[in-house]
Amino acid sequence: MMERRRMGAALLVLLMGHLATALDVPLDLLEGLPQPPTITHQSPKDYIIDPRESIIIHCEAKGKPHPSFSWTRNGTHFDIDQDPNVIMRPHSGTLVVDISREKAEHYEGVYQCTARNKHGTAVSNNIVVRQSRSPLWSKEKIKPIVVQEGVSLVLPCRPPAGLPPPIIFWMDNNFQRLPQSSRVSQSLNGDLYFSNILREDSRNDYICYARFPHTQTIQQKQPITVKVLNLDAINDTMAAFYNDTDLFSEDPVDDRKPTFLIPSGPSSSKMVLRGQVLEMECIAEGLPTPEISWAKVSGDLPARRTSFPQFQKMLHIVNVSESDAGDYRCTARNRLGSVHHTIRVTVRAAPYWISGPPRNLVLAPGENGVLTCRASGTPKPSITWAMNGIPIENAPKDLSRKVEDDTIIFTDVQTGSSAVYQCNVSNDYGYLLSNAFVNVLSEPPRVLTPANKVYQVIRNHRALIDCTSFGSPIPKITWFKESRSSTLDGDPYILHDNGTLEIPIAQARNSGKYTCVARNILGIFENHVYLEVKEPTRILKQPEYKVVQRGRSVVFECKVKHDPTLIPTMTWLKDDGELPDDERLIVDSDSLTITDVTESDAGVYTCIMNTTLDHDSASAELTVVEQPDPPTDLELTDQKKRSVQLTWTPGDEHNSPIQKFLIQYEDSLHHRGHWHNLTEVPGTRTTAHLKLSPYIHYTFRVLALNAVGFSRPSFPSRMYKTDPAAPDENPTGVQGFGTEHDNLVIFWKPLTGLQSNGPGLHYKVMWRQKAVERDWTTVTVANNSKFVVSGTPTFVPYELKVQAVNDHGAGPEPAIAHGFSGEDLPVTAPENVQAVVLNSTLAEVHWDPVPHKLIRGHLKGYKVYYWRERSLHKHNPNLFEKLILTFSGNHSHGKLPGLHPFSLYSFNVRVYNGKGEGPPSPTQQFETPEGVPGAPTSLIVTNSNLDSLTLEWSPPHDRNGRITGYTLKYQPVNNSNELGPVEELALLANETSVTLSNLKYSTRYKFYLNAKTGRGAGPAISQEVVTIMDEGNTQTSHPIAWSPPRRPPHKARPVSPFGNVSSSVGEDGALISWEYWGPEKNVYVEYIVENSEGEEEWQKELVNGSQNVMLKGLKGGLSYRVRLVAKGHHDQPLHHSEELLVTVPAVASRQVDIATQGWFIGLMCAIALLILILLIICFIQRNKGGKYPVKEKEDAHTDPEFQPMKEDDCTFGEYSDNEDHKPLKGSRTPSNGTVKRDDSDDSLVDYGEGGDGQFNEDGSFIGQYSGKSASRDTAEGHESSEAPSPINAMNSLNSFV
Repeated sequence: MMERRRMGAALLVLLMGHLATALDVPLDLLEGLPQPPTITHQSPKDYIIDPRESIIIHCEAKGKPHPSFSWTRNGTHFDIDQDPNVIMRPHSGTLVVDISREKAEHYEGVYQCTARNKHGTAVSNNIVVRQSRSPLWSKEKIKPIVVQEGVSLVLPCRPPAGLPPPIIFWMDNNFQRLPQSSRVSQSLNGDLYFSNILREDSRNDYICYARFPHTQTIQQKQPITVKVLNLDAINDTMAAFYNDTDLFSEDPVDDRKPTFLIPSGPSSSKMVLRGQVLEMECIAEGLPTPEISWAKVSGDLPARRTSFPQFQKMLHIVNVSESDAGDYRCTARNRLGSVHHTIRVTVRAAPYWISGPPRNLVLAPGENGVLTCRASGTPKPSITWAMNGIPIENAPKDLSRKVEDDTIIFTDVQTGSSAVYQCNVSNDYGYLLSNAFVNVLSEPPRVLTPANKVYQVIRNHRALIDCTSFGSPIPKITWFKESRSSTLDGDPYILHDNGTLEIPIAQARNSGKYTCVARNILGIFENHVYLEVKEPTRILKQPEYKVVQRGRSVVFECKVKHDPTLIPTMTWLKDDGELPDDERLIVDSDSLTITDVTESDAGVYTCIMNTTLDHDSASAELTVVEQPDPPTDLELTDQKKRSVQLTWTPGDEHNSPIQKFLIQYEDSLHHRGHWHNLTEVPGTRTTAHLKLSPYIHYTFRVLALNAVGFSRPSFPSRMYKTDPAAPDENPTGVQGFGTEHDNLVIFWKPLTGLQSNGPGLHYKVMWRQKAVERDWTTVTVANNSKFVVSGTPTFVPYELKVQAVNDHGAGPEPAIAHGFSGEDLPVTAPENVQAVVLNSTLAEVHWDPVPHKLIRGHLKGYKVYYWRERSLHKHNPNLFEKLILTFSGNHSHGKLPGLHPFSLYSFNVRVYNGKGEGPPSPTQQFETPEGVPGAPTSLIVTNSNLDSLTLEWSPPHDRNGRITGYTLKYQPVNNSNELGPVEELALLANETSVTLSNLKYSTRYKFYLNAKTGRGAGPAISQEVVTIMDEGNTQTSHPIAWSPPRRPPHKARPVSPFGNVSSSVGEDGALISWEYWGPEKNVYVEYIVENSEGEEEWQKELVNGSQNVMLKGLKGGLSYRVRLVAKGHHDQPLHHSEELLVTVPAVASRQVDIATQGWFIGLMCAIALLILILLIICFIQRNKGGKYPVKEKEDAHTDPEFQPMKEDDCTFGEYSDNEDHKPLKGSRTPSNGTVKRDDSDDSLVDYGEGGDGQFNEDGSFIGQYSGKSASRDTAEGHESSEAPSPINAMNSLNSFV
């Protein structure tokens, strides 16, 4: 029936519509608003006071008007004015009781405070005031306790009852806590339990202490003496008192299974209140000591709230709930058995709020509301209501109020219905008392949030914009942004009941002006606020973990990005505390520098960047390392004749683990002051077993090594002397050989002082001829490491021994070494020597080995002496250059590579040993067959016309046979360096020139010429030339020869690296051609209009690797200044050619041959005359002994040559090709070769061979030639082309001069 009434009331309230929610009147902001009293502070329900101090019972309340206060004591009015010891603080209900004239116990009782104003009355809890008590222990005389070893024992404490209960602990006379363990422990009631007692438990100062926390006093029980004796000791001690009769006749205490001392019996029960701590204990006795374990019979123990103090003998569960009720089992177990005890736990609960205490109501006239007092407990609590401190049933009737169990429903309240209602919830274990007022007001809305308040929030964080309002009825809050186009009540906005607007993830677009509007039936109130969304603070570069050596510097970087409108503050912490005040720590805007680091600087450093809105932090650890401290406490143990044990204590490793220890020794007998390394041990060991040698006075020291380095040496150990003994070893490195043909020198490596093992060290040297003598010849040698045996036969084997001897005996039997007496020169030459020619450059020599006995020494090998007598060609001069090839070891043949084809060679063979060479074999000869010829010596172009030219050449320097003819190939080359079709001519052997006709005018041609013998064609020489241009307006009329970039001879090098700069103008533009021999790689052609103003710049075109360029786009009728520029590095000067004037005709006209123009012919003749004079001067200088250096030709590039000008048509010859690397279409590419200048002044083409080298057994070359002429590779079919030198070119021009 009651439940049905409650449901009906709830439905009625819902039908009424608006139910006012709790609202507190902001008295500090809205003055003049009435409010019933509210208790704000009061003393605890159970108030234990210190009898030595004044009693203060708190009661504070607020309200409008401010409430007045009164008190009841033990249920009756407490007239404060009648008690001179009691005063009430002004504007407060707090009582202050002066107990200086009255005992505190006089004021013990139950107090309750009442606060009232005209709108209602609030009451406090019942405050039970009790005096703290700490009584003394009753005087008693405690007899000593004598027990048999192994039995259990309980020492009672029984402290006096105090308020609050005391804290118990056991200590000795020195105020040191008595040690506790799984065998000895204290129970919850304070008694001390021994599961089994031992002899060492005997003492006379077992003292129980009780500390009373409220008064901070400690009370002490009389000391308890415990004597633990075994059975024999008890009988001996007590025999005199009992006529020599045993006090204990039973057997000694045996091991036994556990039994519980507490709790007793198989089961027990315990009650605990919800929210408190459940404490259970099980203490067992037994021998051996039992171990205790716990389990919940009906479930699992709550792991996070459970602990097992007192060595598992107690079970603690904090914050107990109803789910912790049930059966708990403790088990005591040792090796003899186990025992169990079950504790049934019941959980009761004092009243507690389910959804919090009732909340105040502020209602407008005509509104409805509800006060709810919802609580629970075990057993179920009862709920009573009061109004203004009077039971609700005795309060004035109010039709708008209806009480339904734990709820009061208000309907259509009216002005004057304000009151304070008390809800009291109680059961057997406590009570709850709560005040809640109903305040009936009529107030228009007001927004309490300050106007124009600026809210700042970090992007991606939550933004909360307040709209704290007040009004009655409660105002409705709506929000607008900027233009107020729509209310902010959907995603991404969240409107809270208190009017706060939430943006869960704020973005920059959410910044702006917001308007909060509060409405009720009495009015409207607006308030404007602003939101600014800021960029987050982020550490971009965090400090990093550092390991630094002491004394050095370290820098922690902390680079931060933050919103520019926020003021950042960088803070550095060390180990979560402030940085030390030390000038060595330098804080910059984005870093922390520590100079002269010490060990105290080690730790964790944190940089924190704070702004007014957020912060970011990052940490890094600094580890300071240094060399370890030296080891200490060196001690020698386990001393034996040949060993000793060394121990030490490591020093501080200074944050870097010790990797190893180095043990050194000093021999003060032989090498005082010198320390030697003896052994090493890992860093984890602190002992070393040292093997020692006899006759040494040892002193040891130890060094520690970590990642930083070695420590300082430890202090030396005491001296340890070993006794002398015979040597343990003999000299090593024993060997014997002769320095003369009739002696034997015996060598050995002498022993060191450490190896001598004693004084008087000398050596017994023994030898005998192997397989001839049976007895050893012996001599004694001291202070030496060799002995010379004279008068020995030449090169015979000997057996050798050297034994170490000192004053205490001889060393072990020495091993036999072997040696030979001295060598002499071989006495015979190899026989049956002959040569087999394999090809034009390779021959193989054979011989019979020389018998070993005739070598008279160690065979080192054979040497072949050979030389080129002459060439078989009539045009080549005779040469004589002796070469040597060495074949190490016992060989009977060898190959002679690198021979000249078509030549006559002589050779002989000699054997050699360690002493030298034997006599040569009879000299023999062989001839090499023909080979392919070398390249022609020169190739020049003469008589160049519009469509024809003449080629002249010289035969190869190295003909390598009889020349059978020449092959000439040529092909055109366009401006893109593309090769045209190949033409080929076969020429006779006696020809040295050829005229080619029907060529294209103004075309570049490339020519290839090679010679042939019966073995085939040799490498080609190449040349390029441009036929004369058929143009009417040209600067020159001679053909342009092309040559690779090369420096001219040093003595003739011009100032500029450019030469022969020329131009010609055609329909396509102006063709600029030149020669270049400079080292710079960046070459430009620059041009500018003649007589141009100063502000105009030179136009430039990059022409790297080329020797001509076509300038296009030049304007007709203008003249241009043209020059060439070579640019090196930035610090090198520019190189310029002489300027060239190029005139572009204004109107195209019929082109005429420039070579027919008179002015041009005259100019060319003048130039030719000057060149002719220069050549005559050069020729005269050469006849006087001058030399012109010839640079060694490299790769396939040839040297530039200055050719003579022909007098009949004033045309120039060709220039060497700079593009020899271009392959001839359909032809074989020649391999590389070299030609070197001869040192002779008489001829530049005087070449020959010779040298001294070595070859392997298969004839591969392992040495080098020596002689006055250069060598070159003449392998068959792999010759390199050779360019004509400038000197040869000049010589070839003598016929024209």
